[in-house]
Amino acid sequence: MIKLLQMLWAGPWSLFGGVLGLLGLATGGGVQARCGVIEFYGGAVTWLLRKTPLATGVAAMTLGHVVLGQTAAALDVCREHELVHVRQYERWGPLFVPVYFLCSGWVWLRGGDPYRDNPFEREAYAIAP
Repeated sequence: MIKLLQMLWAGPWSLFGGVLGLLGLATGGGVQARCGVIEFYGGAVTWLLRKTPLATGVAAMTLGHVVLGQTAAALDVCREHELVHVRQYERWGPLFVPVYFLCSGWVWLRGGDPYRDNPFEREAYAIAP
């Protein structure tokens, strides 16, 4: 019951990730299920991760219970790190993305690295470098 509530709480971002993943599938990408998460890779997903200003050059990105990766191999390398973000979405639900960006902005204003010094990333790197 708790897992279902966590999935519903993270649901809006999972839905958005699923839409992006389906776009990747429609453009030659792939999909796989791992560790209770749907992972999309290739096609437009690769383009998105390489070109979107907020995610430029990252190997993978989590949206709820969906992980978008440049390749299946990249997902294998990043899986543990991204699963930490899945758990963060389960805690923060629809608030995760706004709070993530607020943290990044606060860190940047204080002279830190908005990605590496973001508390969400610090937790993920501490658990799964």
